[in-house]
Amino acid sequence: MNMKDMKSIGARLASGPKAKSGDGLIDAAAIRELAELLTETGLTEIEIEHNGARLRVARQSAGGMPATAVPMQEPTPPATVETPKAKAPVGGVPSPMVGTVYASPEPNAPPFIKVGQSVKEGDTLFIVEAMKTMNPILATRAGTVTEICVTDAQPVEFGQILAYIS
Repeated sequence: MNMKDMKSIGARLASGPKAKSGDGLIDAAAIRELAELLTETGLTEIEIEHNGARLRVARQSAGGMPATAVPMQEPTPPATVETPKAKAPVGGVPSPMVGTVYASPEPNAPPFIKVGQSVKEGDTLFIVEAMKTMNPILATRAGTVTEICVTDAQPVEFGQILAYIS
């Protein structure tokens, strides 16, 4: 999903078929699209604003709670930079965001993964902390960890390869 798609969702917030000025209703299709974006990117929440209407869709990272939508009143400045979708080399696990990567669930705990370890799709590989939110990075496929490209508590960039799974 690119910035143009996000603007389209934002436009439906304020002028969609189910959204009328001041009635507090929001286009359900916009909520569904944002919830799908959360799943695609591994994010725990996303917020958009268009013409003073604001929508925040969030899910809890632990416990697998479904996405929820919360209309908000305070406008936020619109995004000005379009972010490209991360493209990982074959077997590469990219960071879906800028943040700090953690290799274990807590200090002094064993790491989630080690080189040579088999993982299943959906296994937690790392945690990336972004804006005080812990975001689990899950395996998108089963395989064997062939390389870990980051160290614990290292800052990471969007799209940076964290590990390789063959």
